[in-house]
Amino acid sequence: MVTIASKSNTEPADLIALKGHLPLIGLTGGIGSGKTTVSDLLKGLGAGIIDTDLIAHQITAPGGIAIPLIEKEFGQDYLEPSGALNRAKMRALVFAQPEARKRLEQITHPLIRQETIKEALKSAKSGAPYLVFVVPLLIESTSWQGLLDHIAVVDCPEETQIDRVMQRNKLSRAEVLQILGAQAKRQDRIAQADTVLHNHGDLEALSAEVHDLHQKIVGITKV
Repeated sequence: MVTIASKSNTEPADLIALKGHLPLIGLTGGIGSGKTTVSDLLKGLGAGIIDTDLIAHQITAPGGIAIPLIEKEFGQDYLEPSGALNRAKMRALVFAQPEARKRLEQITHPLIRQETIKEALKSAKSGAPYLVFVVPLLIESTSWQGLLDHIAVVDCPEETQIDRVMQRNKLSRAEVLQILGAQAKRQDRIAQADTVLHNHGDLEALSAEVHDLHQKIVGITKV
């Protein structure tokens, strides 16, 4: 079990406090690549999973901590009747107005990081052998530089991504292409990877690759 000292009794230690105590792994990939499938497999092998996309959904769900701030900044029109963020309407706005994306990120990013720290510390103290941070825009972000011990990228052909997202999220091809256009290019993600996991639809083959990754991670030397 990892013991991490907080900066004070009320302020959680930052993620950097975990560095050297156990391996910190970044898991990323384009939309529809299969990050959740891989993280579920790693969880089954004992990893502590911190999914920032899941956190983003939680804080914008009905009663989520981001909702009052979003309503104040954008108005009630950007909320569903349930009180959740109207993701389709907000997606259209931020793609049409880059300034609106910045306003939204100024609300959500600090809250996502806050919850990420909480979950990471909880997983570390529970005895997880390593932590996996599932971050869709890991390559695009600078905040993870120097923190992670290993970066794993889930990869598949772009047409496979498009088909999966159209079916899963009920989006048009044009909408999926718009999302892909805002993400790092496939070759750029692969160039940053320590491990590439190939998710072409064969779960057995993917599971074997994930198991190999697990073995590699548990072998990372702890400082």
